[in-house]
Amino acid sequence: MKITASNLVSAINQLDKNVYYNYINAKTKGFIKIQRVDMPEGPIIIKRFDPSKGKLEKNAKEESISTNLIWRVANAIQEDVPINIDRVLGASYNTRSVFETLLAHTPCFHITKPGRIEITASISEIKKGHKHIVWLPNQPHKLGIINEIQTEKVISEIPTQDVIYESLIIPVGYSFAGEPNPAQFDIEMQRRHAQIQVALVLIGMQLGYRTWIAQNDKGLIYNNKKLGEMDSVIVSLKDEKLLSAHEDAIKAALLIDCIWFKNSRLMPAVMEIECTTGINSGLSRMKNFYDKFPPFPTRFVVVAPDTDRSKVINECSKKQFTDLKPKYFPFSAVEELYSLCQKRKIKGITEEFLDCYMENIA
Repeated sequence: MKITASNLVSAINQLDKNVYYNYINAKTKGFIKIQRVDMPEGPIIIKRFDPSKGKLEKNAKEESISTNLIWRVANAIQEDVPINIDRVLGASYNTRSVFETLLAHTPCFHITKPGRIEITASISEIKKGHKHIVWLPNQPHKLGIINEIQTEKVISEIPTQDVIYESLIIPVGYSFAGEPNPAQFDIEMQRRHAQIQVALVLIGMQLGYRTWIAQNDKGLIYNNKKLGEMDSVIVSLKDEKLLSAHEDAIKAALLIDCIWFKNSRLMPAVMEIECTTGINSGLSRMKNFYDKFPPFPTRFVVVAPDTDRSKVINECSKKQFTDLKPKYFPFSAVEELYSLCQKRKIKGITEEFLDCYMENIA
C-alpha cells in the first residue's frame, strides 16, 4: 500500500484543533497547536510556543508545514519500516519536528527505537537506537496520544544515493511538445522536464532499451552532447521495425516525450512527462498514438511530480483515456530507479520490473 501526502494530511486533520500537543521528545519544551489544515495535500498551519519562557499562543506567529515537506516524508514511508524524519529531511524545513509530532498523535503512527548497527574496524555491534516513527495501519492506537512500541528490528544505516545531473543547456526559443509559446514556461520547469527526460534515457540504456525522445527535444544539450546524439537514442522512428509499416502511428509518436523499444519486438513503455503542459495534452498524444497503432502490449505512462498525483489520477480516470489503462510514474520513483541503475548497473531483468515503480490507475 502506497501512502501519499493526502493520506498524511487527512490523518492530521482528524486531530482536535483546540488541543495543545506536546513534542515527542520530552526535552523539547513548549506546545504545538494546529491552526488549520488545507486539504488535500497541505500546507498545515500551526503555532508553537513555550509558556515556560513567557511565550503565549496569541503572540506566536503562524508557521507552515509545506506540501513539499509532507510529500518527502510520504515518499519515505513503508508499512512496518521505521524511519528517522531528520534523516529523511536532513537539515531542511524547521517544522520537521512539529510534523513528526503531529503524525505520532494519529492512530496509525507509532514511536519506536530500533537497534542501530555500528561497524568499527570490521567489528559489528548493535547499539541503542534513536527515535524513529513507524506506520502500522493495522495496529491503530487512540487518536491524540503518542504510543511507543518495542521492536526487535535493527537498522544498518548506509549512505543515501543522490541523483546527480550533468550540465544541461536549453537552447533559446526551445519549446516542449511543440508548444508555440515557450516563454510561458518557467526556465526551471523546463529544466526539470529535461532532467527527467535524460533520466529516462539513461534508465532505458541500462535496461537494454533503445529510446525515442520527442523530435523537438533532440536539440537539448546534456553533458556537452545533444540528446539526439546520445547512445541508444533513436534517430528516426521509421527505422523501428515495430512502427515502420504504420506511417500514421509514426506521425502520432513524433512529439511523445519518451518511448522505450527492446529487441525490435517489444515496446516496454510510452511516456509523457508532465510538468510544463497540462496532463490532458500528454494523455491526448498517447491516445492518438494508441488509436493509430494496432493493439500491442505496452504501458502508457504519465511521468509527473509527486505533488501532482491527484491531478494525474483525475485526468487519467476520464472516460476517453480508459483504453490506455494509464500508469503513473512519479518523479521520485524515476530518480530512485535512475539512482539504482547508476549505482548498481542492473541488467538481465524483465520489463515487469518496471511495474514496481509505476502505479496503476483504475
